Amino acid sequence: MAISVAIWSIAASPDAPTVITPPGDIRITNIALGEELADESGRTTVKLMYRLPGSSEKDSDDEDEEDEDEDEEEKVSTTVLCSLTPGKIEQCTLDVVLAEDEEYLIEVAGKNTVFLTGNYIDQNPFDQDPYGDEDMSDEEDFDLQDVSSDVEVNPDELDIPSDDEERFEEINEAEASKSASKTESKKRPRESDATETAEQEGKLSKSQQKKQKKLKAENGEPVAVASPEKTEDKKSKQDKKKAEKEKEKPKAEAKTLAGGLKLVDHKTGTGPQAKAGDMVSMRYIGKLENGKVFDQNTKGKPFKFRLGKGEVIKGWDVGIVGMQVGGERLLTIPAPMAYGKKAQSGIPANSTLIFEVKLLGIN
Repeated sequence: MAISVAIWSIAASPDAPTVITPPGDIRITNIALGEELADESGRTTVKLMYRLPGSSEKDSDDEDEEDEDEDEEEKVSTTVLCSLTPGKIEQCTLDVVLAEDEEYLIEVAGKNTVFLTGNYIDQNPFDQDPYGDEDMSDEEDFDLQDVSSDVEVNPDELDIPSDDEERFEEINEAEASKSASKTESKKRPRESDATETAEQEGKLSKSQQKKQKKLKAENGEPVAVASPEKTEDKKSKQDKKKAEKEKEKPKAEAKTLAGGLKLVDHKTGTGPQAKAGDMVSMRYIGKLENGKVFDQNTKGKPFKFRLGKGEVIKGWDVGIVGMQVGGERLLTIPAPMAYGKKAQSGIPANSTLIFEVKLLGIN
């Protein structure tokens, strides 16, 4: 179901056709005469010219150029939206959707200027993950099930424990002791050294004793394994350092702008900052103060609008300024900078709106 995002309007005069190339999907809901009438009794007809689906496709090389021109003309269609007469029918309600980035032509037959009004709409579903960009990297889409089962792996590279593992270790240890005995002198170790080694092994667990047997220095003597108490001390010190670093990290500060608009930058983007007049592409999630989501754009075509031109609520025109591509910001917009006393679909009157926004691009 399509959701109204922002108001849209345009004036069409009989002097020349009006070209419309909407930056987002638009629903036209009303056409009306203006306050001043050039012809108080004449009828004014509003026409819409648009390209039929497939009009951008090229014809085959075998067709003549004249046939191609005729086909192109046939692929542009004209329809009448309404006819207005002062004093009788001065406005017309309708439901016509103009697709994003498509070119349309509004032609007025008569002497009076007409005003078209509608809304930018979002036709994306709600059940999508926030900020699910279309240009996701291949690493994020990687699936282990896509790996071919024909890939050969050397069994020697696999760390698979076997039932005979301890037996092989004893044989390797015996071989290592033989090779060590060739290089070492034939003197027996002192009794004090043997006593210290026995005491250390008594304090260690069985698994640590096995590791100690495996570890050999260059001269063939066993390398002592760190005791559990020392290991725990190191872990506790590391945890303390991490906690101190987290405390030192600066928290995002909330800024309050004129009109009561509050913003918090959760992530700073890169590149130039968005300014009035820029065409910006956005992802967003709109919530009420009770946490209820009333609108969102998290996947598919991003929401585009001209910043600072009144195409969106004032809180967006002010709150998006200064963002950089990739930046994420939390906007808390008071009712006067949102929809005020007018209730919208899913938005009660005098509601404070909370938006989580992300800037995808600046044109």
